[in-house]
Amino acid sequence: MGAGRGRDLDALLDAFLMDLRTGRRLSRNTLEAYAFDLRRFSGFLHAGSIPLPEFRRAHFLQFLVSLQGLSARSVARHVSSVRSFFKFLVREGVLPASPVSEVRAPSIGRPLPKYLTVTEVENLLAAPDRVTPEGMRDRAMLMLMYAAGLRASEVVSLRLENVDANAGFLRVFGKGGKERVVPVAEAALSALGEYLKEGRPRFLKNQATNSLFLSRLGRPVTRQTLWLRISRWAREAGIRIRISPHTLRHSFAGHLLAGGADLRAVQTMLGHADIATTQIYTHVTPERLREVHRKHHPRG
Repeated sequence: MGAGRGRDLDALLDAFLMDLRTGRRLSRNTLEAYAFDLRRFSGFLHAGSIPLPEFRRAHFLQFLVSLQGLSARSVARHVSSVRSFFKFLVREGVLPASPVSEVRAPSIGRPLPKYLTVTEVENLLAAPDRVTPEGMRDRAMLMLMYAAGLRASEVVSLRLENVDANAGFLRVFGKGGKERVVPVAEAALSALGEYLKEGRPRFLKNQATNSLFLSRLGRPVTRQTLWLRISRWAREAGIRIRISPHTLRHSFAGHLLAGGADLRAVQTMLGHADIATTQIYTHVTPERLREVHRKHHPRG
């Protein structure tokens, strides 16, 4: 059977709903909820011309993105419905394995992360001046935070030896001192190089330190200072929402996933122990979704 094309998909959905009706004796309201969720899922498959045998976890994450605007409870219900459908397909021998077995529903009531649009990020990164040492430092910090998805504590604890500019990597020590290696884009390395050459020497005050980002007193920048500087440049950039250092980390993850990045790779770069933590970043803006569709879809 050419599973997942036209009537074949509709027939499989009907068979699944019939199985629920006769085998599990679910209430009418529950059956209607399953049918509603799976009609939406079917529409997603048809719109993307995705046959069931070719459906992968990345497609499912894109489906979750399409649910933006729904409550966490509604999204969780959609996840449960689709997972149950794939379990049925495996049990019936239509598919060898479920591509969505490891994807969890979002926690009910857990707020989705706020992050910036690509344009807002670009405006924020362009806001610091490149004349003063503070401006060069702040620009380098912002660029690294967005380029590598760093936590505030990770930024302020960076040391000179953590930067491998030639290889384009940072050695980062996250929660519990857990080390990870994160790739850094050329633009961020360029901003960092400018700060190291022209800005940082003016902070040293004739004292030796390996801390990467320094204050005017020659001491390591604190998390409080980082927060204040980001807030200042956000105002300069015309960003209306309140942002924090973590907003750039959210933006890093959300933009990567919206662009088609592998969830496991993003999990590694963020230093998350549980992939469910990374999964919340699949919530992206409709504008970004349209941008990715135009770029990657053959008929976009």
